[in-house]
Amino acid sequence: MIDLKSKKYGIISLGCDKNRVDIEKLLAIIKANGCEITDEATDAQVLVINTCAFLNEARKEAVDTVLEFSSLKSKNLEKIVVTGCLPQKYVAETFPALIEADVFLGTDDYDRFFEAIEQAYCGERVNFVGTGSHGFNCERLITTPAHYAYLKIADGCNNRCTYCLIPKIRGKYVSYQMEQLLKEAVGLGDIAELILVAQDVTRYGLDLYGQKKLVEILKKLTKLVNINSVRLLYCYPDMIDDGLIAEIRDNPKIVKYLDIPLQHSEDRLLKLMNRPAGREEYLALFERLRKEIPDISIRSTFIAGFPTETEDDIEGLVDFLKRARLDNCGFFAYSREPDTAAYKLQGQIPYSEKKKRVKKLYEV
Repeated sequence: MIDLKSKKYGIISLGCDKNRVDIEKLLAIIKANGCEITDEATDAQVLVINTCAFLNEARKEAVDTVLEFSSLKSKNLEKIVVTGCLPQKYVAETFPALIEADVFLGTDDYDRFFEAIEQAYCGERVNFVGTGSHGFNCERLITTPAHYAYLKIADGCNNRCTYCLIPKIRGKYVSYQMEQLLKEAVGLGDIAELILVAQDVTRYGLDLYGQKKLVEILKKLTKLVNINSVRLLYCYPDMIDDGLIAEIRDNPKIVKYLDIPLQHSEDRLLKLMNRPAGREEYLALFERLRKEIPDISIRSTFIAGFPTETEDDIEGLVDFLKRARLDNCGFFAYSREPDTAAYKLQGQIPYSEKKKRVKKLYEV
């Protein structure tokens, strides 16, 4: 029988802030089991690599990371555990090919972590993807700097954007119980800024309570004495209503900031992307937000080089950016992802041209 408590555990987490919350919950499970956690991968006997699979570049980074750290097996490292989105979506391909890894767990399988590790120490490679209980865990071991922390209020997505793999990795949108989230927020301790995250925080509660509950949970979170302020990430434009705008405006604990991923401005492309609303609706939303909340900052993200995008479309986006006057933007070259609807579209654009368009947009 292997004494798993005698092992040192290390974590490498790749990908987004939502991934970070998942791994913080696994860290809490490891700590609660009486195990030692090390910040140095070279000291770890069990190394967990939490992966992203949203884009091909992310999948390559995940595989490269496993291969890189597998060299430590000639020294101190004994087992590599691959968790998160890569095994969740691609375990059929990665488990037989990525033999450097000993254990594969999906996004909801952390409750079987020690069972999987024990089985791996008995001499076999372990695939436990999709076998977890999907139970919600409030306990976390925070990995962010002391002044902020994330609170993931939902997982999955229902929006079915034609370029995006998230629904096929994380599944349908699932809101977490408000009482559990409030308990988790209290357990974080004194936090200067609590950042609410989900694929779409504005949809929170619709699946669970039959109506949007973002405003309600904002009211409750900002009443907690340990939370100094709350920031919202990833708000879908068509879900921003009068109630949310008023709460942001009137609640002094809510940061006057919104991250609203638009992805493009031109109606034809937005329709191809299966995105909500369109150019004029977006501009009207920004005007409304600035009228109601004069000191608000607005950030967005845009995709350049989506299939069939023309020079006129790019010029239209340039004009939109000048009119929208956003405070910050991220621009990304379209990534053609297998198993998405956009993968099959005609009019794919060369990578070199996509990069030129990204550069042009950043210059604007």
